[in-house]
Amino acid sequence: MNILEVHDLTKKYGNFSAVKSISFSVAEGEVFGFLGPNGAGKTTTINMLCGLAAITSGSARLAGLDYHSRLPAIKAQIGIVPDESNLYDELNGFENLCFCASLYGMGRREREKEARRLLKLFELEEAAQKPYKHYSKGMKRKLTIAAALIHRPRLLFLDEPTTGIDVASARQIRSLIRELNAAGTTVFLTTHYIEEAERLCHRIAFIVEGRIVRSGSLEELMETVQRDTVLQFTLSRAGARLSPGDFHARFPGFTLEEHGPETVRIRTTEEINLYPLVEFFEQQQRKVYEARVIRPSLEEVFVRVTGLELEKMKQEKGGCRG
Repeated sequence: MNILEVHDLTKKYGNFSAVKSISFSVAEGEVFGFLGPNGAGKTTTINMLCGLAAITSGSARLAGLDYHSRLPAIKAQIGIVPDESNLYDELNGFENLCFCASLYGMGRREREKEARRLLKLFELEEAAQKPYKHYSKGMKRKLTIAAALIHRPRLLFLDEPTTGIDVASARQIRSLIRELNAAGTTVFLTTHYIEEAERLCHRIAFIVEGRIVRSGSLEELMETVQRDTVLQFTLSRAGARLSPGDFHARFPGFTLEEHGPETVRIRTTEEINLYPLVEFFEQQQRKVYEARVIRPSLEEVFVRVTGLELEKMKQEKGGCRG
């Protein structure tokens, strides 16, 4: 059963189209990944689906409710964790959670009970009375997620939840996302970290320049690269610069990819004979230190489908991965 259905959703700012007729669905109980570079339209899409930005054209329904006519009822069933904190610096953790709960009409006893439960779940009990402005980045992110869950939403929107935080906090947040999903919360996750989407998501949509260019389960997306054999070589820096033209002339049907001054990858659907490749590199005065088969990954799918350089996308925002 789909909890969210989107058809031809479009957002324009004057003559600029930030989101261009995208269509997708989110099944109840899954983690749905929205993966793309900075400026691709991820946050704009979330803002429309959370009622923070008007829909220019197209339609969307959440749990059967139409966004154009039932937005207040929809907002009661969703939680949102924006890429920037929306909590109050002068309030402590407990007060922030109670205040957010009051916005949803929860009574004092209920909101205080739920705030304590979430502080314990997110391991923030010791910081419950500390002003939010004194929290670390990781603690702030966890409390922001807790605030989005205070009213027990059916669908949780997470916009870049691990960007700009330390490795340990990122790991803890990913673990919490898994636990929340296992407990029944449907999660809509935007990220530009390939490995994060691969670890957490049941299905993924790639969005580039406002358009969805591919979507499906991990298994479906991986089918596009499963036929390839990828062999990675670690080479000495000294020697001639490799010529893709010379390589392709000698090995038709093979693709040469440089991944740094010492690393190249050979991709082909044919059977690989290692010796002629080693001989070619040695003729270029490049000593071979290592050769190993690379398991196809979601990274391979993303690069092939979008044509984007993955390293450039990773560098668009700070943050540690782990």
